[in-house]
Amino acid sequence: MLEVKVGSRESELARWQARWVIETLEKAWPDLTCRLVTLKTKGDKILDVALARIGDKGLFTKELELALLDGVIDMAVHSMKDMPTSLPEGLIIGAMGQREDPADVLISPAGYTLATLPVKARVGTSSLRRKAQLANVRPDLELVDLRGNVPTRLAKMEREGLEAIVLAAAGVKRLNHGRLLGEPIPYHLCLPAVGQGAIGVEIRAGDEQIAQLVAAINHPPTTAAVRAERAYLRALEGGCQVPIGALATVEGEALVLQGMVASLDGRQVLRDFTSGSTANPEAAGQELARKLLAQGAEAILQEVRLKGGNSHR
Repeated sequence: MLEVKVGSRESELARWQARWVIETLEKAWPDLTCRLVTLKTKGDKILDVALARIGDKGLFTKELELALLDGVIDMAVHSMKDMPTSLPEGLIIGAMGQREDPADVLISPAGYTLATLPVKARVGTSSLRRKAQLANVRPDLELVDLRGNVPTRLAKMEREGLEAIVLAAAGVKRLNHGRLLGEPIPYHLCLPAVGQGAIGVEIRAGDEQIAQLVAAINHPPTTAAVRAERAYLRALEGGCQVPIGALATVEGEALVLQGMVASLDGRQVLRDFTSGSTANPEAAGQELARKLLAQGAEAILQEVRLKGGNSHR
């Protein structure tokens, strides 16, 4: 009987994702037993500051990656939207599970939609990406910083009397909060974060045994889509620095990638798309980045960096 140690953040959603990986691996490999190891990351410890102001890459991954490099764990389970576009030397993404709904969802206790929210309604989100796109569609809204895991944000919505909050649909569905009144925000209004809805398993490069094990959970269409999105983000700015959204869809071997770059106030939103192939998804990401840079994305990115924005989530 082989035992492997699976690393995860401590949040309810992170543990759900890790348990999904464990159950899938143990079903695929009957002689395998997995032990869950949870760690608290910097992003979990600093909850009273918006992510955009902390200014550090790997906020939700660094501690897990150090544990992986030190041999404390054999693999780390992450939300792909938390993963910096460049990994530490010696680590690779070994597999990605099938993606859940990548959309953002607006949740309102009163059942409001984005279109029916009252003028100057208070909407909770700390994501610069969401804020910029929401401000572009509804510049009248008051966008309130909101951090914490899914249950914490839902509790704050009630406690602070917010008219709505915006969350990733994937997390809401995985934690069975689908019973909440919610409206998926259409992609033409709000593109998701790079990798949103996808679970990734990070492993040590060259660890052939673990690589073979985690291959059982890999979903090739999800992997191709997220690779294209990450290449797009990397070509634009190399990390989680600005309001950037992207979504790749795969049908057979064909891939279509949409992308967005916005100013912090949402007054400027550049959008475009490109087509590519699952055989080389990075090429589509690089091509889309070139198209948006040619339309003036660099000037927007420079201004955002000067103002200190750094969360694409």
